[in-house]
Amino acid sequence: MPLSNAVILVVLGLLPSLLWLSYFIKRDIHPEPKYLVTKVFLMGIIVSPLAILFQIAFTKLGDFSAYNIFQGGSPGFFLWASFVEEFIKFYAVRMVALNSPDFDEPVDAMIYMMVAGLGFAAIENILVLFRTIPDGAEIALKVWAFRALGATLLHALSSALVGYFLAMAWFFRDHHRKLLIIGLVLATVFHFSFNMFLSTADNQFLGILKGTGLLLVMSFLVSLLFDRIKQRHARLTASQVHAA
Repeated sequence: MPLSNAVILVVLGLLPSLLWLSYFIKRDIHPEPKYLVTKVFLMGIIVSPLAILFQIAFTKLGDFSAYNIFQGGSPGFFLWASFVEEFIKFYAVRMVALNSPDFDEPVDAMIYMMVAGLGFAAIENILVLFRTIPDGAEIALKVWAFRALGATLLHALSSALVGYFLAMAWFFRDHHRKLLIIGLVLATVFHFSFNMFLSTADNQFLGILKGTGLLLVMSFLVSLLFDRIKQRHARLTASQVHAA
């Protein structure tokens, strides 16, 4: 493949994540430092190979087992892959942002988790484009468009759900592990459901319809949780000022 074509595929793979990132950041009333947003986004890209390794290891278990759950494309595989990806995205934020002095509001947890999710989605999009381009440019572009509106947004929204429970740990520090587990489980369920809708539907249109419906539900839920965290933090801040 000519270098110029490879560069185009990389740019196309990055573009959906960058557009969603720009959209979400513009909606943030108190924008996060650009350097930290960039670091989290890049870390989401850097840690993505770990998810691939864990997924490969899972399928390799099938060599030693008669159970179909270990086979790629099985419900068991999709469930494992969904959990691994959600945990890896959390790990990216934990490495870069959680201990940063600029991580100074509960809602930051949701924002940085979304950023990590978009970084993770970017590398997925790039890999998918390189894998589908041999089937023709038209097919590759269709896959790209679907992932731009589907899988890329899914990664951002599922990560935001984990971020909400990280934000709740701001208020309930003694229960931060339990809250993290709840967040990872919930995000995994949504992620897994999206993948299953697309892979098991009787026809492609029905799968896309179900997946789109799920994304709309997730979008509404994440928006609701954003507002809830902001209001809770505002009340806490007001009570602290009043007490002082």
